Amino acid sequence: MNRVLHDNPQMSGTLYVVATPIGNLEDITLRALRVLREADLIAAEDTRRTAKLLTHHAISTPTLSVHEHNIRSRIPSLVQRMKAGARVALVTDAGVPGVSDPGVELVNACLDADIPVDPVPGPSAPLTAAVASGFPLTPLTLLGFPPVKETERATWFLALDQIRHTLTFFESPHRVVQTLSDLSLKLGERQIVVARELTKAHQEFLRGTAREVAARLGTPRGEFTIVVAPISKALVDREIPFSDDDALREFGELTKTRGLRRRDAIAMVAKRFGRSTRDIYAAVERAKIAAR
Repeated sequence: MNRVLHDNPQMSGTLYVVATPIGNLEDITLRALRVLREADLIAAEDTRRTAKLLTHHAISTPTLSVHEHNIRSRIPSLVQRMKAGARVALVTDAGVPGVSDPGVELVNACLDADIPVDPVPGPSAPLTAAVASGFPLTPLTLLGFPPVKETERATWFLALDQIRHTLTFFESPHRVVQTLSDLSLKLGERQIVVARELTKAHQEFLRGTAREVAARLGTPRGEFTIVVAPISKALVDREIPFSDDDALREFGELTKTRGLRRRDAIAMVAKRFGRSTRDIYAAVERAKIAAR
C-alpha cells in the first residue's frame, strides 16, 4: 500500500504530531493548543509531565501513556481508533516527537494504514541550541544521545569524528562530564557550544573547546544539548600527509617507551603532524582495528 502524507487533513481520523515546549510553557503555538483541545485523545510519553502543560492551558483532553517501552503494544489499538475516526495528538516530554523520543513507529504505522499524519511544528532543542551557537547551519547533522556502553560509545565518537560540518546531539547530566572529556580527546581545538536549561530561567550557553567548557561547567544540572562547530580552515591548513600506521607508531613510542599518558601522547602526535587530536585518535583506532 502506498503511504501518503496528506497536506491538509481534516480534524478526523488523523494523527497529529504536536511539538510542545522544551522548557518555557509559553513556547507553544496557538495551533498546537487548538489541536490538543479538539483531539479525542493525547498520546503522551509521560502523562504526568503532559498534565502540567494541559493544566497550565486549561485543556481537559484525556491522555494515554505511549513511551518507548509500550509503544509497539499501543500501536494496534491507536491505529484502530484512528481508522474509526478518532483524532489523536502525539506529544513527547518536550520538543518534537520522534527526535530522540518515541513517535516514529506510530507515524509509520499510520502511514502504512493510510491514516493522515499532520505535523504541528514548534520548539526543538537541537535547532534552538544550533541557532544560538552562531555556527554555520548548512549542512547540519542531528544526532541523538551517545550510547552508554563503552564499546558502542567508542564507535559512536569515531563516526562523529568523521563529520566535518556542524552537528548537534543531546547528553544527560550524569554523563556530560565524560562526554566532554571524550570530545576533548577527539575534537581537540574544534569549538563547541554546550546549552543547558534551554528557554528556562537558568538557560546557559558555554562556548569554547571541550576542555575549556568542561573547566567552566560546574555541577551538571538539567538537560544538555551540545553543538559542535565545523572543522576550522586553520586546522585543515596545518594538516600534512600521514598514515594511520604513522600515527599508531608515534603513539606507541610515546606511551610504551616514554610512558606518556594516552591523552598527552595523542596531543603530541597531533602537534607533530599538524592535525587535531580527534584525527590522531581516529587514526590510531583504525590502525589498531586493522592490525587485529
